[in-house]
Amino acid sequence: MRFPTPLVPATLIRRYKRFLADIRLEDGTEVTAHCANPGSMLGLADPGTKIWVEPNDDPKKKLKYGWRLVDQAGTFTVVDTAIANRVVKEALLAGRIEALRDYSTVLPEQKYGEKSRIDFLLRAEATPTLPDVYVEVKSVTLSRQPGLAEFPDSVTARGARHMEELAAMTQAGHRAMVLFLVQRSDADRVTVAADIDPAYAAAITAARASGVEVLALSSIISAQEITAGPALPFA
Repeated sequence: MRFPTPLVPATLIRRYKRFLADIRLEDGTEVTAHCANPGSMLGLADPGTKIWVEPNDDPKKKLKYGWRLVDQAGTFTVVDTAIANRVVKEALLAGRIEALRDYSTVLPEQKYGEKSRIDFLLRAEATPTLPDVYVEVKSVTLSRQPGLAEFPDSVTARGARHMEELAAMTQAGHRAMVLFLVQRSDADRVTVAADIDPAYAAAITAARASGVEVLALSSIISAQEITAGPALPFA
């Protein structure tokens, strides 16, 4: 996924109200940028951090910059959570995810469960004997130990509910998968941050026992583009 508009470097002054960030551009101008991340962004929002933002000239948008990346001494982390689905969709359509390569029909944002939407419903039109796959994508940005990426970075009741609904899909005869896209360039393995959200940890353990699959993918990140990379071990 290439950024449609070239990113520009900036320095973070502060993040506040979850979706706002005051930043300083290279020429010294201070502006407010949109932060498309509802999580805690633990370890990623310290004042003085180098970041990359995307300018826009859309008259409908009040804020003319969107915060996309954190750059910590060359380690890139994607902070815009919406990017994860775009990266995964591109990889699915290109057949680059080996575990899902047999599925040619990719349907985003399909209703399922109780008042929920699955990120992707996959169908294998050429092989109708294969069950549909319900894929829930999670953007992983937290790291508290070298090389170890963790999810979530804050309590997510919604995430726990998704695990229960994915388990219901397996019980109905479908495949179901939670796909952790690790959106930082320094991770080589993935786990659940059970100390941050014990309820989510319990929910994913129960879901896996019901047949829900877990897949973790790395990301290849630059200031120009982001693509899904090789699979990572999940424990």
